Amino acid sequence: MKLSQGVELVSLLVLTAMVVAAAMGVVLSPSIVYAAFLLGLVFLGIAGMYLLLNADFVAAAQVLIYVGAVNVLILFAIMLVNRRKVYREVKLGAVRQLVAIAVCVSLFALLLYTNLNTVWLLTPEVTALPSGIVTLGQHFFNEYLLPFELASVLLLVALIGAIILARREFVPDRGEENLELVERPKELVAVKEE
Repeated sequence: MKLSQGVELVSLLVLTAMVVAAAMGVVLSPSIVYAAFLLGLVFLGIAGMYLLLNADFVAAAQVLIYVGAVNVLILFAIMLVNRRKVYREVKLGAVRQLVAIAVCVSLFALLLYTNLNTVWLLTPEVTALPSGIVTLGQHFFNEYLLPFELASVLLLVALIGAIILARREFVPDRGEENLELVERPKELVAVKEE
């Protein structure tokens, strides 16, 4: 075994252990905020696995889109909607947990059996392929330029619509002499008008 193969194997094992441990933390964590942070760690581990597969663009997209956008959006949603709710006891909760554990263990056993009994075709020599980013860029700016630009316009329209829906109403305060515009939530405006 060459040194580079050993480094790749150790990196794969470390990333796999990190992803599995973080995924278990997402499922088993009692705090939803910690679960969201651990989900970001899962996304980073998957990006590292993409790097091991020489898929540099997919790894960068994984970090930018999932860690940088989706995970941050999930965290903002959790922190903005922080409701405390008392959950009542679920009937036969222990039985449901045992059934879920049995299903997970059987799926893992099935995947392990399939993995061990499959003949994987491995090529000893890997030929140099053109960079995925260059090929993707050529396709984006040649054949797919119009759909790419239309997707950008669609995202811009969605962003403007979200801002309009989320903005607060500006109404003048009638009790004061100066007519300075004061920012108030829509709920308070509706209550004062009644």
